[in-house]
Amino acid sequence: MKLSIIIPVYNEEQHIEEVLLRVKKAPINISREIIVVDDGSTDQTATILKRKNLGENVKVIYSNKNQGKGNAIRKGLAASSGEIILIQDADLEYFVEDYPVILEPILSGKTKIVYGSRFKGQIKNMRLINFLANKILAITANLLYGINITDEATAYKAFQSKVIKAIPLKCERFEFCPEVTAKLAKRGYQIIEVPIRYQGRSVKGGKKIKLRDGFEAFWTLVKYRFKD
Repeated sequence: MKLSIIIPVYNEEQHIEEVLLRVKKAPINISREIIVVDDGSTDQTATILKRKNLGENVKVIYSNKNQGKGNAIRKGLAASSGEIILIQDADLEYFVEDYPVILEPILSGKTKIVYGSRFKGQIKNMRLINFLANKILAITANLLYGINITDEATAYKAFQSKVIKAIPLKCERFEFCPEVTAKLAKRGYQIIEVPIRYQGRSVKGGKKIKLRDGFEAFWTLVKYRFKD
């Protein structure tokens, strides 16, 4: 059994080394491959990745221009070889120590999809506007698709590889989360949530998601209710 950890990264020169170090040390007992997709970074992120000896289990994919997080995740999926896929942001908002609780329901055969819920766990420094947007997106997903989740927009999502690779994803930017949630729900998959920890960062600290992305996520949920 192998875990493929996909890390989409854009302009994270301050954090990428620490993120990779933490992911390599994540407390899991299965083999792992780490797929970093540099999404056309304009800072020193790509330079750092190229000059470091990252190890044989780390693969880096470089894009010539910024195409968006969703596009980067799709590239990572295409390059992955593990039976389980886990999405990892290239910042320090989430905790790799939560990997075991995220992976356990898949490894034990309870489900094929797991979302790490910040709202069932611990949240620090989440701005009110982000808190409200996350709540609205979860409620919208539940109403439109008849599911029962608390954190549609969580970055920590894990999937059986054969499930996520069978989903015809079209996402380019931050609409990966609503698109994958919508299409999994429409196909009848059960999404199990587990509690995770979250330490938010500010825009000054590198946070990139904006208000327009919240509106795009909402529209994505609505759109895929009626099309695929």
